[in-house]
Amino acid sequence: MKGSATTPPSLLIGPAGWHYEDWKGIVYPRRPARAQHELAFLADFLDLVEVNSSFYRIPDPGSAHNWLKQSAHNPRFRFIIKLWQGFTHEPEPAIGGEMTAFKRLLEPLLEKERLLTVLVQFPWSFKKSEQHLAQLERIVCALRPYPCHVEFRHNSWQDPALILLLRREKIGWVNIDQPVIGDSMGPASLATTHIAYYRFHGRNYQNWFREGAGRNQRYDYLYNSDELGEWLLRIKETLPETEKTAVVFNNHFKGQAVVNSLQLLALLTEAKPQVPPELAEHYPELGGFVTLPPMQGTLPLF
Repeated sequence: MKGSATTPPSLLIGPAGWHYEDWKGIVYPRRPARAQHELAFLADFLDLVEVNSSFYRIPDPGSAHNWLKQSAHNPRFRFIIKLWQGFTHEPEPAIGGEMTAFKRLLEPLLEKERLLTVLVQFPWSFKKSEQHLAQLERIVCALRPYPCHVEFRHNSWQDPALILLLRREKIGWVNIDQPVIGDSMGPASLATTHIAYYRFHGRNYQNWFREGAGRNQRYDYLYNSDELGEWLLRIKETLPETEKTAVVFNNHFKGQAVVNSLQLLALLTEAKPQVPPELAEHYPELGGFVTLPPMQGTLPLF
């Protein structure tokens, strides 16, 4: 593993997803020297990925076996699996065969001790109510014994009584950075289980709620050093208090999630992680944060 020699064992940082067409030639080599899976390449530099393909459809367990094989060279590497949207984004979710299929996906990852948690992400429209609390309870109970963390985007959930409930039931809380518009959830630094979880969506205020804005437009954002610095103290507070601290960047467009992952890794560890050469070439903002991999020829050190 190239980038984690000085990384605390409790700290895991990485992007949401890894298979994006717009990452070719930016994160991944323009012309790979040999056949290499994208996940295997990413695991050379970072220790965590959030699987978001499982949000759109439930992969079969063979996918999990492939992910394990592709990341096997990095023993620190962990997975967060995003729950299928049929459970979280439907008014009356039916929890039956689909949950059984989803848990089959988790089995190989748990067996190899590579599953960190399951992300249960609700939309902004999911506001605190008795009905929604009951829906949350059904989902969490159906997922057990697998661990999970819940992401709320509406600030009605920022309630001390709820936090106590999550701690008692061993349900994780996801701290998010997103455009704070109206009743949107603001920043927090909470850990309700032994795993602290931070999730960065970018601050693209212009497109966040704009009708017609696509996924790439909403998540097209690059955090600057000052914005990352706002979160340093929050993250450092949870590091000694928890077994693991996971930080995921969801601002994936054009590889910006990988840029910010490496920058935050450098800020938290005071080290200079190595970086894919194309990424350093494309983003001079990485200057001062990273070290280029050895034997990479003539790319300048910024």
